[in-house]
Amino acid sequence: MIKYLYNKNYLKIRKGLKVLEVGPGNNPTKRADTLLEKFIQDNTHRRGDFKLYKHQKLVVGDGENMPFKNGEFNFVICSHVIEHTDNPVKFMEEQFRVSGRGYLEAPSLFGEFLAPKESHKWVSLVIDGKLVMYEKSKLSYDFSPDFGDVYLNHLPYKSLLYRLTELSTQNFMSVKINWEGRFEILLNPEDDYFKAFFSQKIGQREAEILFPKRSMYSEIGSILKVFIKFSLKMVKEKVLTFSKPMPYDEFIKKYGEKA
Repeated sequence: MIKYLYNKNYLKIRKGLKVLEVGPGNNPTKRADTLLEKFIQDNTHRRGDFKLYKHQKLVVGDGENMPFKNGEFNFVICSHVIEHTDNPVKFMEEQFRVSGRGYLEAPSLFGEFLAPKESHKWVSLVIDGKLVMYEKSKLSYDFSPDFGDVYLNHLPYKSLLYRLTELSTQNFMSVKINWEGRFEILLNPEDDYFKAFFSQKIGQREAEILFPKRSMYSEIGSILKVFIKFSLKMVKEKVLTFSKPMPYDEFIKKYGEKA
């Protein structure tokens, strides 16, 4: 079963539950108790140095073969990692194995087209409750134009309307899946139905499936809801003092290998 969530910063996870984050990179989730990271010193697949909080346990390992017991965690977080993997199905099966619930986020087809990364192997869309993924190399799109500075580094910080749209719309810049149990993943499906969503020209039928029409009242309600949640989060961050994650090298110098 899958539901939509704005992003990992809006997760509500009860205290006492064991939380794993897979591939946190330079942006670990504070609520996670354990971090599984494959690349400690290599920043090829991320924007900056690997970081962690003081309370977090670090485990170096591969997300496609995790060194954890079945059901060891109550929740698993994985944001913008699956698009780098060799085998997304195996990668997610490992998460289903170690936890019954989780949150997954990855670049959508549209997000990758607007802000492409060479290290990304896959693009995704949520279609009919399934995560559908295609290898970029199998698509006819030209992913070379890069508008990332506009859509990732400018608009989210300069336009509130854009930020609210991005947060509240599935398949826009990212696919966002708050899951329980498991969900179906399709890799490079040959079915014409799914291929139509990844073709050079997406039709009106596909657009309506990806972005279902909502009534004016539903649209207003959705925007108001995300606006309130976003505003409360911003106020909380301005008023309260929060600890920040530390770069790994700095962490080691201060705390040693305790992670």
